[in-house]
Amino acid sequence: MKREGLTESPADRWTRPEDYLGALARKRSFRHRWRRSDRGEREAARLMLSTVPFVALLSLLGILAVAIMVTAFPGSQPQVKAPDLPQHEQGVAQKGWFQEAQREFHR
Repeated sequence: MKREGLTESPADRWTRPEDYLGALARKRSFRHRWRRSDRGEREAARLMLSTVPFVALLSLLGILAVAIMVTAFPGSQPQVKAPDLPQHEQGVAQKGWFQEAQREFHR
């Protein structure tokens, strides 16, 4: 088979390492050329957008926590009296009930 009349396919262009590295270098130089020069400069802090909402939220949560603690303190709630229960009456068991229970248990 003669290769004189064959042309390179698009897949063959990326099979050699030097072609791949050359394309990477071109891509990098293109990006480098269009990069903004002020990219590394920091933006000035905006107090109203960063710190003030955080402090406001934190203080609101603190006030809410203190309010919950004050309302939940046991001294501020009225004392509930326990209902009067009848006195427990002491019962009397028949003689020999324990021995009878032991015999039933061992059957």
